[in-house]
Amino acid sequence: MAQRSGQEDPERYLFVDRAVIYNPATQADWTAKKLVWIPSERHGFEAASIKEEKGDEVLVELAENGKKALVNKDDIQKMNPPKFSKVEDMAELTCLNEASVLHNLKDRYYSGLIYTYSGLFCVVINPYKNLPIYSENIIEMYRGKKRHEMPPHIYAISESAYRCMLQDREDQSILCTGESGAGKTENTKKVIQYLAHVASSHKGRKDHNIPPESPKPVKHQGELERQLLQANPILESFGNAKTVKNDNSSRFGKFIRINFDVTGYIVGANIETYLLEKSRAVRQAKDERTFHIFYQLLAGAGEHLKSDLLLEGFNNYRFLSNGYIPIPGQQDKDNFQETMEAMHIMGFSHDEILSMLKVVSSVLQFGNISFKKERNTDQASMPENTVAQKLCHLLGMNVMEFTRAILTPRIKVGRDYVQKAQTKEQADFAVEALAKATYERLFRWLVHRINKALDRTKRQGASFIGILDIAGFEIFELNSFEQLCINYTNEKLQQLFNHTMFILEQEEYQREGIEWNFIDFGLDLQPCIDLIERPANPPGVLALLDEECWFPKATDKTFVEKLVQEQGTHSKFQKPRQLKDKADFCIIHYAGKVDYKADEWLMKNMDPLNDNVATLLHQSSDKFVAELWKDVDRIVGLDQVTGITETAFGSAYKTKKGMFRTVGQLYKESLTKLMATLRNTNPNFVRCIIPNHEKRAGKLDPHLVLDQLRCNGVLEGIRICRQGFPNRIVFQEFRQRYEILTPNAIPKGFMDGKQACERMIRALELDPNLYRIGQSKIFFRAGVLAHLEEERDLKITDIIIFFQAVCRGYLARKAFAKKQQQLSALKILQRNCAAYLKLRHWQWWRVFTKVKPLLQVTRQEEELQAKDEELMKVKEKQTKVEAELEEMERKHQQLLEEKNILAEQLQAETELFAEAEEMRARLAAKKQELEEILHDLESRVEEEEERNQILQNEKKKMQAHIQDLEEQLDEEEGARQKLQLEKVTAEAKIKKMEEEILLLEDQNSKFLKEKKLMEDRIAECTSQLAEEEEKAKNLAKLKNKQEMMITDLEERLKKEEKTRQELEKAKRKLDGETTDLQDQIAELQAQIEELKIQLAKKEEELQAALARGDEEAVQKNNALKAIRELQAQIAELQEDLESEKASRNKAEKQKRDLSEELEALKTELEDTLDTTAAQQELRTKREQEVAELKKAIEEETKNHEAQIQEIRQRHATALEELSEQLEQAKRFKANLEKNKQGLESDNKELACEVKVLQQVKAESEHKRKKLDAQVQELTAKVTEGERLRVELAEKANKLQNELDNVSSLLEEAEKKGIKFAKDAASLESQLQDTQELLQEETRQKLNLSSRIRQLEEEKNNLQEQQEEEEEARKNLEKQMLALQSQLADAKKKVDDDLGTIEGLEENKKKLLKDMESLSQRLEEKAMAYDKLEKTKNRLQQELDDLMVDLDHQRQIVSNLEKKQKKFDQMLAEEKNISARYAEERDRAEAEAREKETKALSLARALEEALEAKEEFERQNKQLRTDMEDLMSSKDDVGKNVHELEKSKRTLEQQVEEMRTQLEELEDELQATEDAKLRLEVNMQAMKAQFERDLQARDEQNEEKKRMLVKQVRELEAELEDERKQRALAVASKKKMEMDLKDLEGQIEAANKARDEAIKQLRKLQAQMKDYQRELEEARASRDEIFAQSKESEKKLKSLEAEILQLQEEFAASERARRHAEQERDELADEIANSASGKSALLDEKRRLEARIAQLEEELEEEQSNMELLNERFRKTTLQVDTLNSELAGERSAAQKSENARQQLERQNKELKAKLQELEGSVKSKFKATISTLEAKIVQLEEQLEQEAKERAAANKLVRRTEKKLKEVFMQVEDERRHADQYKEQMEKANARMKQLKRQLEEAEEEATRANASRRKLQRELDDATEANEGLSREVSTLKNRLRRGGPITFSSSRSGRRQLHIEGASLELSDDDVESKGSDVNEAQPAPAE
Repeated sequence: MAQRSGQEDPERYLFVDRAVIYNPATQADWTAKKLVWIPSERHGFEAASIKEEKGDEVLVELAENGKKALVNKDDIQKMNPPKFSKVEDMAELTCLNEASVLHNLKDRYYSGLIYTYSGLFCVVINPYKNLPIYSENIIEMYRGKKRHEMPPHIYAISESAYRCMLQDREDQSILCTGESGAGKTENTKKVIQYLAHVASSHKGRKDHNIPPESPKPVKHQGELERQLLQANPILESFGNAKTVKNDNSSRFGKFIRINFDVTGYIVGANIETYLLEKSRAVRQAKDERTFHIFYQLLAGAGEHLKSDLLLEGFNNYRFLSNGYIPIPGQQDKDNFQETMEAMHIMGFSHDEILSMLKVVSSVLQFGNISFKKERNTDQASMPENTVAQKLCHLLGMNVMEFTRAILTPRIKVGRDYVQKAQTKEQADFAVEALAKATYERLFRWLVHRINKALDRTKRQGASFIGILDIAGFEIFELNSFEQLCINYTNEKLQQLFNHTMFILEQEEYQREGIEWNFIDFGLDLQPCIDLIERPANPPGVLALLDEECWFPKATDKTFVEKLVQEQGTHSKFQKPRQLKDKADFCIIHYAGKVDYKADEWLMKNMDPLNDNVATLLHQSSDKFVAELWKDVDRIVGLDQVTGITETAFGSAYKTKKGMFRTVGQLYKESLTKLMATLRNTNPNFVRCIIPNHEKRAGKLDPHLVLDQLRCNGVLEGIRICRQGFPNRIVFQEFRQRYEILTPNAIPKGFMDGKQACERMIRALELDPNLYRIGQSKIFFRAGVLAHLEEERDLKITDIIIFFQAVCRGYLARKAFAKKQQQLSALKILQRNCAAYLKLRHWQWWRVFTKVKPLLQVTRQEEELQAKDEELMKVKEKQTKVEAELEEMERKHQQLLEEKNILAEQLQAETELFAEAEEMRARLAAKKQELEEILHDLESRVEEEEERNQILQNEKKKMQAHIQDLEEQLDEEEGARQKLQLEKVTAEAKIKKMEEEILLLEDQNSKFLKEKKLMEDRIAECTSQLAEEEEKAKNLAKLKNKQEMMITDLEERLKKEEKTRQELEKAKRKLDGETTDLQDQIAELQAQIEELKIQLAKKEEELQAALARGDEEAVQKNNALKAIRELQAQIAELQEDLESEKASRNKAEKQKRDLSEELEALKTELEDTLDTTAAQQELRTKREQEVAELKKAIEEETKNHEAQIQEIRQRHATALEELSEQLEQAKRFKANLEKNKQGLESDNKELACEVKVLQQVKAESEHKRKKLDAQVQELTAKVTEGERLRVELAEKANKLQNELDNVSSLLEEAEKKGIKFAKDAASLESQLQDTQELLQEETRQKLNLSSRIRQLEEEKNNLQEQQEEEEEARKNLEKQMLALQSQLADAKKKVDDDLGTIEGLEENKKKLLKDMESLSQRLEEKAMAYDKLEKTKNRLQQELDDLMVDLDHQRQIVSNLEKKQKKFDQMLAEEKNISARYAEERDRAEAEAREKETKALSLARALEEALEAKEEFERQNKQLRTDMEDLMSSKDDVGKNVHELEKSKRTLEQQVEEMRTQLEELEDELQATEDAKLRLEVNMQAMKAQFERDLQARDEQNEEKKRMLVKQVRELEAELEDERKQRALAVASKKKMEMDLKDLEGQIEAANKARDEAIKQLRKLQAQMKDYQRELEEARASRDEIFAQSKESEKKLKSLEAEILQLQEEFAASERARRHAEQERDELADEIANSASGKSALLDEKRRLEARIAQLEEELEEEQSNMELLNERFRKTTLQVDTLNSELAGERSAAQKSENARQQLERQNKELKAKLQELEGSVKSKFKATISTLEAKIVQLEEQLEQEAKERAAANKLVRRTEKKLKEVFMQVEDERRHADQYKEQMEKANARMKQLKRQLEEAEEEATRANASRRKLQRELDDATEANEGLSREVSTLKNRLRRGGPITFSSSRSGRRQLHIEGASLELSDDDVESKGSDVNEAQPAPAE
C-alpha cells in the first residue's frame, strides 16, 4: 500500500482541481434548482431543491432520488455556490453552517485532501492509509513559504510557527487535540520531523550547544535532532497501548517544548506529561492491550535477560487480561529492539535500562500475588510466597517484611502503632494500587530522564515552539473523573482559541479601518470553567472533591449531594431528571451536555497506597527503586480508605496534613502552568478527526464527524466567525466578478478599486449592516456573497436567454424567407402547367410547333446563340481585365495611402523636432541653473562630508555603545525570562498556599461544626455517657495531638521554607557566580585570542627588530667604543673628585690645627701683653692680615669649586653634543653617499636616454615620411569615395522612384542617419584628439631639447667644479689655518649656484608662459570644436526625441481613432435604441388611437342601440295600448288577430335580436373600458419613463456630442499641424541624409590618417612622460643635495660657534690660573715677610703650599683635558673638510646633470619645430574639410531657424494641451472635494450606523407587526375574492335578467367599488379588477422573514 502510494503524485493529495470547481454546468444547476441542505439520518445532510413554501414548512425535492418531502423552514440550511466547493479555508464560505462545513470536509476527504483550514484551525481527518505527502521534497516545498501560498498541511502550520518565532521573537505553540485514533500523535511526530529537518544544527555546527562546564558527552549521544526524534518511540512504548479505536493510542497527554537559539537552530527540548492512564497496567477491556512495553519485553527479551528479569509466558500474568493480542502489521520483537536503540541514542546507560525493565517485570509480578480468605475470619492470607519472593528480588525488598506490610500493616492509633489485619479485597486493592503507582513513577522518571538528555540550553535558548498532544473532548454514555479532567482542559483550550481568534479578527478590522465593537468570546466559556475550578464562593467540582477527601465518612454519594447543594442553581449544571438515570450530575460544556457518574471519584482523587510497602520500597537495596519512591511522605495511607467505624474520625487525620496533594490539585496546577505558558505563546490549532470506527480508508461517517467538529470547537469557531464579517474579497476580484450586476455604475476609464466598489454597492442597494469597506478588501456578513452569486447567475441567464431569442428569431426569419421563395416558384410552375394544358389540344398551337423548326428564324436564333456565347466570352474577358484594373487601382491607392502616411509621419517628426528644440533650450537653461546649484551643493556636500565624518565617528562610538547595551539587554532578557519562570512558579506556590489556607479554614469551620454536633449528641445520649465520655476524651486527646502535630509541622514548614529560601539564594549566588565565571572564561578566551594575534604580530615585529638589531649592532659597537672612552674620562674625573675631597678633608684638619694653634698663640700673646706697643700693633696687623687671608682663601676655594662644577657641566654637555653631532655626521655621510650613487646612476641613465631619444627621433622622421605617403593615399581614396558616393546617390534616386521600396528605404536611411551621426561625432572627437596630441608632441619635443641642452651645460659646469674642489681639498689638507677663508669662498660659490638656479627658474617660467598661451589657443579650438559637437549631438538628440514624439503621437492618433470608433459604435447604438423607442412609442400611440377610435365607435353604437331600444320600448308601449284598444274593441278581433300575431312574432324576434346585440355591446364596452383604463395607465407610465429616458439620453448624447465635436476639432487641428510638420521634417531629413553621405566619405578618409597619427603621438607621449619623470627625479635629488648642503653649513656654523665658546672658556680659565699664580706669589711674599715673625706661620705656609700644589695639579689636569678637547676639535674640523670636499664633488655632478638637461631641452626644441612643421602640413589639409563643415553648419542653422518656427507652432499646441490639462486638474480637484465630502458622509453614515443598530430592534418589532398585518391582508384578500365571486354572481344574474327582459341598472355594475383597509391606507378595487389586483398585492407584500 505504502509502496504504491509512494509512486503516486503527491500533488494530487495537496492541490484542488479548479477546472472541476469552476464548471458552468454545476453553477447553472445550483441557480436553477435553488439547492439547499436538509437534515438526513443517513448522510447527515442531503442536497434538495425548494419546490413550494407552505407556511412554516417547505416542500423540497431531494437531488439524489427525486423524492419529495416536507421540511420545517428552520431545519433548512443554505448551500454555498459551486465556486466554494472544496475550499481550502472554510472561514471563506459565504454560508457558514454545519452542513456546508461537513460537505466541504467530505468532498476534500474523498478527493484525498485530508488537511483543511477553518479560520485559525487546521482540521485533519485520518486517512487510514499512507499518503506520499510527508517526504523531504514536500518539506522543501513548504520551507520558507507563507501559509496562504501553499495548500493546507501540518507542515504549513509548523512553518508559520517557526517563521513567526524567528521574525517576531515570540514563543509559539501548536495544539493538537482530537479523539483517540484521530492522528494526534502522528501529526505531532510530523511537526517534530519538520522542525528537526528545517532547524537542524548539524549543518553548520555540531554540539556547539554543550556548555563548557558540562561533562564530556556520552559515547552514544548523537545529534540533538536525532535524540528528539528518538524520544517518541520510547514514550510510545511506555505510554501507548492498543484500544478498540486505535492500535497505537497515546494513553497520556504531552507538551513537547523545543528550544531554539537566536539563529533558529534547535538547542534543546523538554517534555511534560499529563494524566497517564495507569489503571491500564492492571486491567484492560476486551480486545484491548496494556502498554506496549510489557508485550515488547516478553516477546523481544533474550534468554539471559528473561532469566535476569524472571520473565514468563504471556498467559501466566493476571495483569495481561486478554493474554497476547498481536497488532496487525507490527512485530513486538522488532519494536523492542527499536526501543532499546532509541534508549541508547538518548544516552541511557545499561544499568538504567536493566533497572527500568526490572520495574516493568515487577509490575507484572504484582498481579500474580494471590490471597486467600481464612475460614473463620475475613482476614487474608498468602498461601504461596514464590511470586512475592520474585517480586522482592526484583525490587530489592525483604520478603517477610513485604508480606507483613501487605497482610497486617501497622496503623497509628493515638500515640501507639497497631497492626491491623487486611481482608482479601483490601489486600488485592493494595497490590493493584502499588502496581499502578510503581508504573506511574517509572513513567515519570523516564520522562524526567529524557528531558535531562534533551535539555542542553544553559541560557542559550532564545525562544521555543511547544507542541501539545492531548486528548480532545470526550462524551461517552457515562463519564468518569478522567473525562472531567480532559473536558476541563479542552474547555480552557477552547477559551484560549476563542480569545486569540477574535483578537486576530479585531486586528484585521483595525488594519482595514473598520468600526467594530470588540467582543471577547472567551468569556462565553468562563461560567463552565468556574463551575469546575472555582476554589470558593461557591466552591467548584474539584474544590468540593478535595474537601470531601478530607472528611472521614465521606463517600461519592455525599460528594454528589454537596455538589448539588452548592452548584444546583448554576446555569451550566444540571441534576439528573429522573431517579432511574445512571448519571449523578450533568455539566453543559461548549461541545454539549455531558453526564458524569461519580463512582470511586474520592478514591481516584486521593490515589491511596499501602504506606508500609511504600516505605519498604523507599528503603529498597536497589538504588533505582529507592529513587522512584523517594517521596513517600506525600502519599495517602490505606487507612484513610478503610471502613473502620470505631476510629474512623481519628484515622482520617492520620495523613500528614498539607504534605500530600490530591490528583485534582496536581492536575489543576499543571494545567494552570500549561495555560500560562500557552498564553505567553502565539498558539496554532490543529484538530484531528476520526472518520469512522472501522479504520477503513475512504469512508466518512457524517454524524461521527459532526460530533467531533462540535467537540473540537470547529463549529464554535464558525459561530464566532458568523458574528463578524467572515467573507472578504479584494476590490479587484469583487469588481471583476460582480460588475455585471451594475453595468452603468462605474464610468469608463480608470477608477480606484475602492471607489469603484463603493459605487457598485450603492447601485446594488445592499443593507449597510451587511458589509464593510476596508482599505484593500470588502467584508461581508455570512450569506451575502451567496445572494450576490444568485443575482449574478440570474443576470447571466437573462442575457443568454435574450441572446438565444435573437438567434432563434434570425433563424426563423431566414426559414420564412426561404418558404416565400418556394411559394412564388410553385405558383410560376403551376401557371406554366395550366397554360400548357390549355394550349395542348389547340390546333393552331400544334401547327405553330410543327412549323417553327422549319423557319429560318430558328437558325437565326442558333446564330444568335452563337453570337451570344461569343459575347459572353468577350464579357468574361472584359470582367477579368476590369478586375485586374481594379486590383491595380486598389494597389495604386494603397501605395498612395502609404505615401500619405509616410508624409504624415515625416510631418509629425518635424513637429516633434521643433518641440525637441524648444525642450533643448529649456534644458540648457535648466542645466545652467542646475550647474550653479551644483556648485553650491558641492560646497555644501564638502561641509556635509566633514560633518558626516564627525557623525560617523560619533556613530561608531554609538554603535560600540549600542553593542554594549545590546549585550546588557541580552543578559537582562535572560534574567527576565528566569524571573518570569520564577514568577510563574511563585504565583503557583502562592495559589497553592492560598488554596491550602482556604482548605484549612474550611476544615477548621467543619471541625467546629462537628464539635457542636458532638456536644449535642452528648446532651442527647446520657445513657451512653461513659462510652461517649471516653470517646470524647480520646477525640480530645487526638485533637490536641494533631494540633500539636500541626504546630510542629508548621514550624518545620517554616524552617524548611527558610532553608529552601537560603538554598535558593545560595543557588542564585552560585548561578550568578557561574555566569560570571562563564563570562570571565569567555573574556579570558577572547583575551587569549587577542594575545595570540598580538604574539603573531610581535613575532613579525621581532623578526623586523632582529633585522634592525643586526643593523644597529654595528652602530651599538661604535657607540660602545665612544661610551668606553667617555667612561674612562668619567673614571678619571671621579678619581680627581675623590682626591679633591681628600685634600679638602686635609685642609679642614689643618684649619682646625691652625685654629688651635691660634688660640694657644692668643693665650701666649695675652701672657706677653706686657711687651711693647709696637709688638701689639704688629700683632693686631698680623691678625687682621690672617683674617683677610682666611677670607680670601675661603672665597677662592668657593670660586674654584663653582668654576670646577661649571667646567664639568659644560664638559658633559659638550661631550653629549659632540656625540650627537658625530652620529648625525655619520648618518649625513651615509645619506650623501647614497645620493651620490643615485646621481651617478641617474647620470648614466640620462646618457642612455639621450641616445634612445636620438634613435626615436630618427624613427619618428621615418614614420613621418610614411604618414605623408599614407595621407596622399587617403586623399586618393577620398576622391574615389566621392565618385562612388555620386554613383550611389544616382542609384538611390533611381531606387526612390520605385514606390514598393519607399518604406524599407526610409527605415534604413533613418537607421543609417543615426549611425552616421554617431560616427561623425566620434570622428570629429578623434580629429580634435589628434590635433591636441600633435600640439602636445611638438611642445614636449621643444621642452626636451631645451632641457637636454641645459643638462649638458650643467654637466660641464659640474665637472669643472669637481676639479676645482679637488684642488681646494688638497689645499685644505695642507693648510688647516686657511679654513675660514675657504669656507667663505665655498659660500660665495653656493650663492653663485643659487643665482644660476634662479636664472634657470626664470627660463622655466617663460617656457611655462609659452605653454599656457599654447594651451589657451588649444582650449579655444577645443571649445569651438565642442560647440560644433554639442550642436551635432543636440541635433541628434532632437532627432531621437522627435522619433519618440512621433511614436507617441502615433499612439495618441491610434487611441483617438479607437475612441472615435467606439464613439461611432456608441452613437450607432444610441441611434438604434432611440429609433427603437421612437418606433415603440409610435406603435403604442397608433394602438392607443385605434383603441380610442374603437371605443368611440362602440360608444356611439351603444348610444344608437340604446336609442333604438328606447324607440322599440316606445313602440312596444304603443302596440300594447293598441292591443288593449283592440281587445276592448272585440269587434275587430277576428279580423286582426292573425296580423297581430304575425306582427307580435316579428317584434319579439326583433326584440330578442336587439337584446342579444345589447348584451354583446355591453360586454364589449366593459372590456374596452377596462382595456382603455389599463392602456391609459400603462401609456402614462410608459410616456413618463420614455420621456425621462429620452431626456437623460438626449442630455448624455448632447454632452457626448459636444465633447466629441470638441475632441474632433482639436484632433483635426492637431492632425493638420502634424501633416505640415511631417512635410517639413521629410524635406529636412532628405537634406540631412545627403549631407551625411558627403560627410561619411570625408570622415572615413580622415579616420585612417588620424589613427596612424594617434599611434605615433602615443609613442611620443610615452617617451616624453619617461623623460619628464627622469627630469623630476633629477630635480628632486638636486633639491635634496641643496637642502643637505644648507644643513651641513648650519652645522658648521654651530660647530664654529661652539669652538669660539670653548676658546673663550679656555682664555677665561687661563686668566683665572694667572690670577691664582699672582695670589700665590703675593702670599709667598707675605709668608716670607712673616717667617721672621713666627715658626707657626711657617707650618701654615707649608700647608698652604701643599694646597697650592694640589691646585696646580688640578690645573694641569684641566690643561690635559683641554688638549684632548682640542684634538677632538681638530678631528671634527677634518670631518667638516671631508664633507665639504664631498659637497663640492656632488655639486660638480649636479652641474653635469644640468648640462645634460640643457642638451635634452635643445633636442626637445628641435623636435617641437619639426612637430610645428607637421602641424602646418596637417592644418592645410584639414582647412578645406573645416570650411565644408562650416558651410554645412550654416545650412543646419538655417534648418534650425525653420525648425524653431515649427517649434513655435508646436508650442501653441502645447499651450492648448496645457489648458486642457488645467481643466482636467480642475476636474480632479472637484473630484477630490467630492471624495472629501464622501468621506464626511461616510463618517456621518458610521454615526448613523449606531442609530440604525438601535433602529434595527424597532424594525424587527415592526417586522412582526408587518407579519400580523400581512396575515390580516391575506384574510381581507380572501374576503375580497369572496366579494368578487359574489359580484360575479350578481353580474351573471343581471345578465340573465337582461336576457329575460327584467329591469337593469348599469351604474351599479360599473361604478361598484370595494375598499380594502391596510393599516390606514385604502385600496380601491373595481369588481372586475379584484382578481388581477389581488395577485399584484400578493407580490407587493414585503417578506419580513427574508
